Amino acid sequence: MLPAAHRVTDAASFREAVRRGRRASSPTVVAHLVLPGGPEGAGLPGLPARAGFVVSKAVGNSVVRNRVQRRLRHLVHSRLASLPGGAVLVVRALPAAAGSSSAVLGHDLDRCLSRIARPHAGASA
Repeated sequence: MLPAAHRVTDAASFREAVRRGRRASSPTVVAHLVLPGGPEGAGLPGLPARAGFVVSKAVGNSVVRNRVQRRLRHLVHSRLASLPGGAVLVVRALPAAAGSSSAVLGHDLDRCLSRIARPHAGASA
């Protein structure tokens, strides 16, 4: 389980991450990441990185949705240390996540995080 300081619980943070954050997708998940401190993503050392999860009814019934969310939470917990302080990560599960193993979910999550954590090549201020 994620400690309370590392959880995104308010709707405004979810909305900001989905609307303003960088996005990367894979067959099982879509990740949205907002890096604080501008486009360079320097981070805020005093604040922890936070994560939130969106698992809709399209993924499956409540048992399946909770299982997918538990797996994603466990996978993100070990990857939060690699994110800069103050970052907000929202992971949205796609219907294919229901039948995927934790290894596949972890691979897809790593791929998404590596793509969205890269510096923006074509960024102009």
